[in-house]
Amino acid sequence: MTALTASVLSAPSAAPATGSASLVQSVDWLAITPVVLPAAVALVVLVADLFLPERRKPLLGWLSIAGLAAATATLLPLRAGDRATFCLTTDPGACSYTADHFTLVIQFLVLAGALVTALLSVTAVRDARMPAGEYWFLLLSSTAGAALLPASRDLATLIVALEVASLPAFALVGMRRGDRLSSEAALKFFLSSVTATAVSLLGVSFVYAATGSLHLTQIADRLEDVPGQLDTLAMAGVALTLVGFAFKTAAVPFHFWVPDTYVGAPLPIAGYLSVIGKAVGFTGLILVTVIAFPAYSDIWGPALAVLAALTMTVGNTAALRQSADRPNSAVRLLAWSSVGQAGYLLVPIAAAAYSGRDQIGSTVAYALMYAAVNLGAFAVAALVGRTKPLHRISDYRGLYAERPLAALSLAFFLLCLAGLPPGIIGLFAKVTVFRSAVDAGLGWLAVVMAVNVVIALFYYLRWTALLFRTPQTSAEGARTKAPWPVTVAIAVTAVTAVVLSAAPELVLRFASGSLFPL
Repeated sequence: MTALTASVLSAPSAAPATGSASLVQSVDWLAITPVVLPAAVALVVLVADLFLPERRKPLLGWLSIAGLAAATATLLPLRAGDRATFCLTTDPGACSYTADHFTLVIQFLVLAGALVTALLSVTAVRDARMPAGEYWFLLLSSTAGAALLPASRDLATLIVALEVASLPAFALVGMRRGDRLSSEAALKFFLSSVTATAVSLLGVSFVYAATGSLHLTQIADRLEDVPGQLDTLAMAGVALTLVGFAFKTAAVPFHFWVPDTYVGAPLPIAGYLSVIGKAVGFTGLILVTVIAFPAYSDIWGPALAVLAALTMTVGNTAALRQSADRPNSAVRLLAWSSVGQAGYLLVPIAAAAYSGRDQIGSTVAYALMYAAVNLGAFAVAALVGRTKPLHRISDYRGLYAERPLAALSLAFFLLCLAGLPPGIIGLFAKVTVFRSAVDAGLGWLAVVMAVNVVIALFYYLRWTALLFRTPQTSAEGARTKAPWPVTVAIAVTAVTAVVLSAAPELVLRFASGSLFPL
């Protein structure tokens, strides 16, 4: 509906009301299935929750998992990446929904990440006595919005997708009723996000006023030749539009919500925000910069380069300062680590301003690696948190003696994030990001990244070493049987990370070519 509205708004006002071309658009249902299916399952869950007795509510979780698995499978028929729908009848090249290779890769990241989150949530919902129907409805709704965003090719659909992904996340963060930390985290997340969205909407209105279009391709063409009296308006619109997406990526100075939100949220949702939430922000940032605003690359390019340097430095420095004995220090370290990783992800986007949109592939390759290993780290944290709910880094001391497979998995995830062998995929992903900065002539940014990689090595290796140290107390009697959905989530992410390290070309091929149609 939003896409159709955007199309009508963007159509020339002089078009006749009757006669020639119709404004009614055909819909490619196969192309939009990865978005429609999670949304449809969310509605089914919402209705079913009204009729199911309490003892049957766990079925809602398995229905949600089945829906996410089916949505992921629907990407296979679209792998050619040549579909588009909701196109203007007056300009078939301007479409509101495009299923190109960029869209499909990000949708796979979103849907597969949500599937792992759902596996972790099955036990969390039951143990924390969270309302199952609400939880699964909100998770599926947020996933549908996150899956829509990479396919959006007009600003109206883009903003709506961003909010559909974000609004349910506010409620999910505060789902632990009666928990003060959860309520505070949800409120802080909500207020800061709403402010960022309001600024972005102001920017969108400025861009529309300057160009007369909401479609990204048409905006790009019209920004090439903006009348002099509208140039300042257009520049302000470009800058303000980027604010909302910078917030979602947790880029400095829009990062302040991250640590408290991750600590207050249920642990599966913290992992969801660290991966899918970031994917939403980076996807929107990529679309508005390299597709809609290339004419103003001299504005957003240097700005994003500075943001990348600040973000990786602040994130890694804060992670380095986490005390091992402080409650929630493990979650806070992962939160600050995710801020530092966001800085690395910003580097190729900034580089695209200087050397073309093909640099975006490096961000996509890095995001795929980061999604697998970061969700795996949160999965192990969820397992350890079942017996050690304070989530301290010191709680992981001697984990190998208690749960050897979980300890080895976490060690591998941390080494991937650090970029050290045997985490080859992490090393190669960092090299591609580093190379994109060098190729774009951003030597100073490459130096800042190298320094930050060294800083990050310290806290990743410190945590990894702790896993294999002698436990302070005997592990006997402390171990409980791991729920099989959590075990499956750890196993899936660990196997994925190992396979990618054994064959990094599976991901790195995205860094070597264009994901957008020429």
